[in-house]
Amino acid sequence: MTPPPEHFQPNWRRTAGAFLILALILVWASLVVQLAGPVGRLPALVQAVFYIVAGIGWIWILPMRRILLWSETGRWRR
Repeated sequence: MTPPPEHFQPNWRRTAGAFLILALILVWASLVVQLAGPVGRLPALVQAVFYIVAGIGWIWILPMRRILLWSETGRWRR
């Protein structure tokens, strides 16, 4: 195992970003669960569309890309 380079400094933003992402996932999942009852009464095709959008859409709806960018670079924009 090779030792880390001398210039390497642990980045606290990565840890903070990971915890922030986990918190946002929990919030998003709880919102989806709250809507599960009303969505369950909809036709199956509409339910499928809802859960696909809810499952993929949180990446764009919530600031996931910006959090990842911030945790890597320290900036919110490119």
